[in-house]
Amino acid sequence: MASVDVTVRGGGIFGLSCAWELARRGARVRLIERERIGAGSSGGLVGALSPHIPEQWNPKKQFQLESLLMAGQFWAGIAEASGQNPGYARVGRLQTLADDTAVARARARAQGAAALWKGQALWQVVPATGATWEPLSLTGLLLHDTLSARLHPRMAAQALVAALQSIGAEVVIGDAEDRGMVLHATGVQGLAELSAALGTHVGGGIKGQALALRYAAPLGAPQIYAEGLHIVPHEDGTVAIGSTSEREALHPTGTDHQLDALHARAVAALPCLTGAPVAERWAGLRPRAKSLAPMLGAWPGRPGHFVANGGFKIGFGMAPKVAETMARLLLDNVDEIPPGFRVEDSL
Repeated sequence: MASVDVTVRGGGIFGLSCAWELARRGARVRLIERERIGAGSSGGLVGALSPHIPEQWNPKKQFQLESLLMAGQFWAGIAEASGQNPGYARVGRLQTLADDTAVARARARAQGAAALWKGQALWQVVPATGATWEPLSLTGLLLHDTLSARLHPRMAAQALVAALQSIGAEVVIGDAEDRGMVLHATGVQGLAELSAALGTHVGGGIKGQALALRYAAPLGAPQIYAEGLHIVPHEDGTVAIGSTSEREALHPTGTDHQLDALHARAVAALPCLTGAPVAERWAGLRPRAKSLAPMLGAWPGRPGHFVANGGFKIGFGMAPKVAETMARLLLDNVDEIPPGFRVEDSL
């Protein structure tokens, strides 16, 4: 590439999505990933894109809502440019309701969803039907939302790489020179580097474990949230289950008995998974900012350098809006970063 307007460091979901939006808008982009695409938590298995509870509304929940509503068009554009399927589908979600209190709470929240989601998605209590792809319900009722979607993390990452290359962006695996503005989307390592540079802890890695079972769910089957787990059917004939959340981890990428317990809970909640063979076990560190929100904006005291980090559990769902926000900041000098999302909010 003869010249570069923006160097994006990091081949995870934030780096790839921001690079795509910058390049789509005409910037000359170089993306540098030192190890491999999806080397961190973006190379995981789950890919659950789900909304926050529609109450006690705040800028973080609004940002996520807008991103989830953008996702269909965002991923369709990537599929068209790349000729590859990112595994996205807005399939909705079923959640278990354990008792009458949970049912009443879910029904009350339906009013909040109607007001806050403005008719663009539904949140409703529905009767359990006893279908094979349906969690066991002690109350005979389930919570159904039509906003949730699923995305295959690895298929999405490869589709983004192909889409970037199709419009002339440079993708470097290894290392290369920074040119132009630099956007750091380097996950757990980036949070450590930012903490060291600023002299204070701004975030770190939280371990998660997940697994994939070899099971062909019905076409268009919703994701399921039961027993505190996301159970996500993917188009490649697997069902992803996750995840643990471990603050203390001696082996950041090692799986152990906690994943066995997670597997057992998933089968108890969704009996059709009984006997489904394990396709893969995965563990890794997910980048969580101290503010508990994505960390976006200028790198303090380092002109021309910017940060997009802290996706943690919701990075794939936030990615379309994060990409749009960072492109507006870098290319138009328009700051639309919500309160609580700035790098300074983690200081």
